[in-house]
Order: sequence, then C-alpha cells, then structure tokens
Amino acid sequence: MPMPKERKFEWALKPTSSVSWGQVKNKSGQICVVLEHSLLRGVTSDMIAWWFRNFANLKVTLEDVEGYEGEKVPAYWLWHPSDHINAQFVGKLGENGTARAGAKIRIKETMQYNKYGFQFPVNQELEIFYCEKDGWGMGKRIPFFGKMIFLRISYKDVYEDGKIIGVHYHYEVVAGTNKQNIMAKAINKKLVGGFTAEFWEAWITHNTIEVGVFENFLPVLYSQRNDLNSLSYSKNMNPITQGMALQEQKGYDQNLLEERLKGYELSTNAFEYQQGAMKSILG
Repeated sequence: MPMPKERKFEWALKPTSSVSWGQVKNKSGQICVVLEHSLLRGVTSDMIAWWFRNFANLKVTLEDVEGYEGEKVPAYWLWHPSDHINAQFVGKLGENGTARAGAKIRIKETMQYNKYGFQFPVNQELEIFYCEKDGWGMGKRIPFFGKMIFLRISYKDVYEDGKIIGVHYHYEVVAGTNKQNIMAKAINKKLVGGFTAEFWEAWITHNTIEVGVFENFLPVLYSQRNDLNSLSYSKNMNPITQGMALQEQKGYDQNLLEERLKGYELSTNAFEYQQGAMKSILG
C-alpha cells in the first residue's frame, strides 16, 4: 500500500489525553473496547451523518497545503493527515453511490504511520450494518461463525441554552466470536495475540486524531455540500483555533464508559450487548 505524503494542514491535533477508553474481555473471550471522545465543537450530528454517507466518494481541491497546492485529492485524506490511503463504497449502494446498510466499504490505512510505518496496516472490505442519522456500524462476518468484528459509532448533538455546542461521539469495538468450540477458541486466541500494547497505543492515537479533526475540516466541506464536484479546502478555512485548550479536554461521559464496559464484561455474547445494527445507545 503506497502511502501518500503527509498533508501539512497545520491543525492542532487532539492528544490521547482528550479521550477516555477501556478494554475488557467477556466470558466468551471476546475483546470489547469502549471509547469516549471529548466534545466535538463546532460540529453537528447532521454533518457527521452526511460525511459517513459520502466520504469515500468525495474529492477536494487543496488550495494551499504544502506539496498539494491546487491538487484534487480524496477527501478521505483530510480525515487524517498521515494515516489514510484510500476508501471505496461497493455493493448495494444508496442514491448517487452513497453508503447505506447492506453495502460494503474497502478501507486502506495504517495506524500511526509516522511512528510505526506499516506495522499496523488495515486493508479490509467491511460490511456496513448501520448508516443512519445517529450512527454508523461496520464489521466482518466469516462462514460458520457469524460476526467476527464490529465497530459501532454513536453520536448525538449536545445543547446549551437551546443551541448546539458540539457532538457527543461514542465508539465501541467488539472482536472475536462468542462460540465456544475448539476452532472458535483458537480464532479468539489468535485475535487477542494481535492486540498488543503497541497496537492499542497506535489505534487510540489514530482514532483520537481522526475524530478530532472533524472540528477542523467538516464544517467547511459540509457548507459546500450542494456542489460536491467543486469541494475545496484552504488553511484559512479552519474554524478551530490553536488556543482552545486541547490538553484540557476529556472524554465526554465517563459514567457511560464505565457502564458499557461493565455490561460487556458480564456478557456472554458481546455482539448482542452491543446491538450494533440498532438505534444509538445515546438516545
């Protein structure tokens, strides 16, 4: 997977201290991860839902980004300045080739490329199980075992004095089968073996940056949604400034994080507890 050169957007990237997360193994040996991002400021859930439906199809002209001046590139490259390579919607798509439940997405990226290179690559085709205004869910099934991994994102607008001040963004991942035969246990053991401390450090860093930069580029692209063939981005469009105390931000709902981790730990089938193809747990 050739890696495109880094995009120097000059954004202040959120640190991992701005998220709260935890990991448990349930009674069936499934790995369950819950992650609470800090409040996404200047963003709405409508913007995020629009992005998930469209992002793999979008191209954007980078007007003044060093090394990319005037170049039209995948909008997927804005979603992370160094780790993203390519994304493509395939299968039974919605209107104008948009994502919907039942379609698939092909993803090529790598976790924390600047530190680990291609040590933690992603080159997968995943099924989209949920694509609605309140969230996104995708995963992988294998014959005889069913779901093997499921990533579920939930988001909800947060109001103050009747106005939206940001988005609560909640992420859950389940990996492994709940089945208990010899083959299933061997599969789970292999999966768990790949989830090293280095892997989690790379994934959490990648995900913190990926979600955090919604504040930097998403309002700009969403404002141009009526002309998707002429999307553009320049550095003076950044709505978030350097001085907004990134280091002081924390995961939005610690109680929800702990509640979900406990639920997963007590579960015998984490996919049933996750309810990844149902409405958002945020209500």
